[in-house]
Amino acid sequence: MTPAKPSLDLLRSLTDEHVLRALLAERQLTRAQIAARTGISKPAVGDSVARLAEAGLLRDTGERTTGRGRVGTYYALADDLGTALVVSIGHDGAVAEAVDVFGEVLARHVEDLGRPVRPRKVSQALRKAAAQVAADAGPLRLAVVSAADPVDRATGKLVHLPDSPFLLGELSPADVLAPLVAGPVTVDNDVNWAARTEQAADDFAYLFLGEGLGCAVVADGEVRRGHAGFAGEIAHVLTRGPGGQAIAFIDVFADLGVRQPDSTTIDVEALRTAIKSDDLLDALAEAICGVLLALVTVSDPELIVLGGPWGPDVLDAVSDRFAQLPRNVPLRAPHATDSPALAGARDEAVRALRSAVLSP
Repeated sequence: MTPAKPSLDLLRSLTDEHVLRALLAERQLTRAQIAARTGISKPAVGDSVARLAEAGLLRDTGERTTGRGRVGTYYALADDLGTALVVSIGHDGAVAEAVDVFGEVLARHVEDLGRPVRPRKVSQALRKAAAQVAADAGPLRLAVVSAADPVDRATGKLVHLPDSPFLLGELSPADVLAPLVAGPVTVDNDVNWAARTEQAADDFAYLFLGEGLGCAVVADGEVRRGHAGFAGEIAHVLTRGPGGQAIAFIDVFADLGVRQPDSTTIDVEALRTAIKSDDLLDALAEAICGVLLALVTVSDPELIVLGGPWGPDVLDAVSDRFAQLPRNVPLRAPHATDSPALAGARDEAVRALRSAVLSP
C-alpha cells in the first residue's frame, strides 16, 4: 500500500514554522539565509515569507544586503505579536513583567503587599501591576504566575495549608487576570518554578529554605505536582528536633527561637545570627537531614539542591552530616540565585508565547 502523501497545506504549515523558528533564533534574515539555515528550497522559503508577511507575522525591516550579487531583503518577526505576562507573588510583593518572544522584558511593575498579606490586597496589587505592564508593553496574550503558596492543580487557586506563612485564604490568579489577558493563565508555586531553572538532572529534589519551607520533586525531567498539586509541601514531615524528639519540620524553628512573632514564618536574619552557634547549627542540620532522608527514601533523586535565602548558608554543615547517613546523595547550592522562581516562570512564558506565534 502506497503511503499517503502529506497535504500541500501541511507542507506549507511546516515550512512556515521552520521560517518562523529561524527568525526566532536569528532576529532578522534574508530569504537566502533562511533557506541556508533550514535546508528548504529558496522558492519554498520565498512563498512562505510572502504568506507570513501577508498574515502580519513578518515584516520587511527596510535593510538590504550590500556588496556584489543580488540584493537581499532582511525580514524579521512583526512588532505586534503580543507579549506574555509573568507574575511573581511573594513576600517581596507582586511583581509583573511583560516579555516578548525573545525573552526581553519590555515592562516591569512592582506592588508592595506589606504584612500581613490578605487575598483581597493581593488581588488588587496583582490587577494593578498587570494593568500597568499591559499599558506599557501592549496586549498580553497569556500569563504565567509564580506564587509563594500551594496551588490547587485542578483549579489553579492558591490554597492556605496549615502553618503556611504567606497568603491567608484562597485566591485565583487566573480569575483576577482574565480581564487583562487574552489567552491562558498558568499558575504554579514558586519552588516548582525555581526547580525548573536548575536542570540539575532528570531526577532531583529542590529544597527551599526561606521564610517558608518547600520542596520540588523532579522525576524524569518533569516537576511532579501530585494528585492535588501539593507535592513537596514538607513543612509537616516528621524529623528529629533539637531535643531528640520527633517533631514536624516547621516546629523545629519554634524550638530554636527563630520564628517571627506570632507567626510560623521563619525569621531569616535571626536564623543567620543563630547558626553562628555551633550547637544550634548542628541541631538545625540534623533536622534538615531528617527531611532529606525522607526525600531520598521516597523519590530516589540523583542529587538535592538546597535553595532559598538561607539554604546555601547551611549547605556545608548539612552536607557533612548527610554524608554520614546510610542513604545519601550529593547536595549543592542552586545555580540560579537571582529571583529563580520568577526566572522559571519567565522561561515558561517565553516558551508558551513562541508556541502561540508558531501556531497562529
